[in-house]
Amino acid sequence: MRSSGRRMRYGLPVLIALFGLFAAAIPAAAAPAAGADDKVPMGGGAGLIINGDTLCTLTTIGHDGKGNLVGFTSAHCGGAGSQVASEDFPKKGVLGKFVNGNEQYDYATIQFDPEKVQPVSTYKGFTITGIGPDPQPGDIACKLGRTTGNSCGVTFGAGAEPGTFINQVCGQPGDSGAPVTVNGQLVGMIHGAATKLPVCVIKYIPLHTPTTTYSINTVLADINAKNRTAGVGFTPVG
Repeated sequence: MRSSGRRMRYGLPVLIALFGLFAAAIPAAAAPAAGADDKVPMGGGAGLIINGDTLCTLTTIGHDGKGNLVGFTSAHCGGAGSQVASEDFPKKGVLGKFVNGNEQYDYATIQFDPEKVQPVSTYKGFTITGIGPDPQPGDIACKLGRTTGNSCGVTFGAGAEPGTFINQVCGQPGDSGAPVTVNGQLVGMIHGAATKLPVCVIKYIPLHTPTTTYSINTVLADINAKNRTAGVGFTPVG
C-alpha cells in the first residue's frame, strides 16, 4: 500500500499485520472450481497476486473490441509489464500482465491469456451484469474485495478528485481495484480512503472512513480516448 498525504490506497503487503486479525474473522465465500479444461476462473472481486508479492483485487473481466481478454485493477498495484496470478489458484502461475494504465485515474489494464483463464460474471457469489451509470447520492453500492469480502454502503456523492465518488463500503489493504456495483451493474473500482478518519476494521462496524471509488465510466472513456493497445471497446463477460 502506498500513501499520498491525505489519501490511503488499499494495496498489500503494507499494513497486513495490522489488519490480519480482523480479516481472519470475516467469513469468505468459496472460490469457483477450475473448469474441466483446467482454465482458471476469474471474475470481478477475484484476488490478484502482482509480481509475486502484492495483493490487489480484479475489477472486472471481459473482451475489448479486438477480442482481447482483458481486466482491470488499480494502477498503484504495479507498473507496466507486471505479472498477474490468481490468489485462489497460485499454482497455475502467471495468467496475464499489465499492458497499460493511467495513474491519474488509478487504473491498470490487464491482458489475460485466454488459454489459461475462464472469464466469469459471478465470482464468490458477486455478480456483474454490465456497466451502469455513475451512482447518485443515496444509491446503495456494493463491492467484493479480496480482503474484506462483500459489503455495501450508501453513496454520498462526487469525490474531491475528478472521476471519483464517495461511498461507505468497507475497504482494507488488498481491496484496491475491487468492483463497486449498484443493482448488479459495475459503476466503479475502489481506490482508497482518507487517512485522517478511522479505517474500516471489519465490515460489520459501519463507523469508518468513507471509501473513494473511481468511476468505471471515467476509466473506460480514458481508455477509448487514448486508443490504448488493449481495453478499447471493453464489454464485461455476461
